[in-house]
Amino acid sequence: MDARRPRYIGYRRNLKSRARNLRRDPTFAERKLWYEFLSRHPEKFTRQKPLGTYIADFYCAQKQLVIEIDGDSHFTAEGDAYDRRRTSALGVHCIRVLRFTNGEVMHEFDAVCARIDAVLRSSAKQPPET
Repeated sequence: MDARRPRYIGYRRNLKSRARNLRRDPTFAERKLWYEFLSRHPEKFTRQKPLGTYIADFYCAQKQLVIEIDGDSHFTAEGDAYDRRRTSALGVHCIRVLRFTNGEVMHEFDAVCARIDAVLRSSAKQPPET
């Protein structure tokens, strides 16, 4: 297998229709981040990507990076526990998770974009030493 090619991560087939519905009806913050930044980014991102037993808001397979936009349901004890389990499960596949709140995307958009770019740059593969 080519070391540069991301490994395929299987997912539960019943997530496919849910992911399609989420793509069709994004939150305002998801819509803003997608149409004003990620859809034109040089790194390819996909929206509402099923990964394992979860659906990631945005996924860059090449950099193995998930970007999550968290709404109110994430700010409860149950939501926090779910997010920790999810991050851990994705980490098993060497996928990093970067989280932002709806408010950060809507009110600190430039800072959110800069943070995403910084994380993508930091994950650039170093050339082999000779």
